[in-house]
Amino acid sequence: MPIVNIQLIEGRSDAQKEALIEKVTAACVEAVDCTPESVRVVLADIAPQDFGVAGASVSKRRETTR
Repeated sequence: MPIVNIQLIEGRSDAQKEALIEKVTAACVEAVDCTPESVRVVLADIAPQDFGVAGASVSKRRETTR
């Protein structure tokens, strides 16, 4: 049973998350020859202030690019 954990910076819509789950499931079915029913996809939203890139939080980086 494939279990896929995906972490995202929060802000994606429910529709985007549903599309991601659908496509990741299809990729697992194709890649490892399993049934869609056996695939588990876990999405976790991360607050932009809780994720850093190049020494600054995503929240701070967004402020400087505006």
